[in-house]
Amino acid sequence: MPDTILIVDDEPDVVDLLVFSLQKAGYKTLTARDGNAALQKARDELPTLVVLDLMLPERDGSDVCRQLKADPKTAAIPVIMLTAKAEEVDRIVGLELGADDYITKPFSPRELALRVKSVLRRASGKPESSEVLKHNDLIVDLAKHEASIKGKKIDLTATEFKLLVMLLERRGRVQTRDALLTDVWGYEGDVDTRTVDTHVRRLREKLGKVADAIETIRGVGYRFTE
Repeated sequence: MPDTILIVDDEPDVVDLLVFSLQKAGYKTLTARDGNAALQKARDELPTLVVLDLMLPERDGSDVCRQLKADPKTAAIPVIMLTAKAEEVDRIVGLELGADDYITKPFSPRELALRVKSVLRRASGKPESSEVLKHNDLIVDLAKHEASIKGKKIDLTATEFKLLVMLLERRGRVQTRDALLTDVWGYEGDVDTRTVDTHVRRLREKLGKVADAIETIRGVGYRFTE
């Protein structure tokens, strides 16, 4: 049976785009246009994952997420926040409420489908064994926990490998230093972000020419180019 994704958004065009993209990726979809309907449908249908807009009528996405995570029946359902708000504080609030990922509008439907897949994989506890990530001559084999360039293995630490995978999986999208600290290191709160800069520098040194694909976004973080 295909995984079921509950799409919660009050913009018809966005809903139609998400339904088309996710169904094309092999998922079954459900939709809700306001916060109250989203909670009811999530409790009745128990979807595999919820794509949840932050700005909703009746009940906003933050409250919907809070209610889902507080209810034992729905607490384990992963949530991806989808919103037009790009401020860092909104992202942090969403993650603190229990959201598993956060995407801002406008977004790439292909990226969203890939991130739905990634969140579902993490939620299921399945190893990323069948995944191979590629960028030109760089090949990252998640099953073997190996990275290579032109067939030559790169000697990466566990943290460097996880950082590389995170940037590759989210290529084209800027990753803030705080987000990387949370997702790669598991740090939350006031932690020195120079930890990220140091590891990125070491990773670049090991990647050679491929390191040019990792862009520094001044004052924000890093992005792996598409």
